[in-house]
Amino acid sequence: MTHESSAHPTPFPCGAHSQWQCLNTEQGTEDNPIQHAVRAALDALWETLEGDQPNNLYDLVIAQIERPLLETAMARCDQNQSRAAECLGINRSTLRKKLKQHHLLDSGE
Repeated sequence: MTHESSAHPTPFPCGAHSQWQCLNTEQGTEDNPIQHAVRAALDALWETLEGDQPNNLYDLVIAQIERPLLETAMARCDQNQSRAAECLGINRSTLRKKLKQHHLLDSGE
């Protein structure tokens, strides 16, 4: 007997039991809201380049995604760095380094 039954279908397109599981699988990438938003933003960026070759695109995109990811994780974890690091799946010292890089630490920290 399988874990899932047809009597209780999952609401997530990849067959996972939560949206987080769905985002963390190769299945369902067409319906992945984060990937969809990033692709749409990248398409818009390419349109603005008007044929010019982008420079440093990887670093630019990562920086644009990383800051709101850090801000959201910290806000959702009530500014608790240990909890935010755990949610992000990174070491707390790595989180602090990234918060400093993005000027997201209070000056007293």
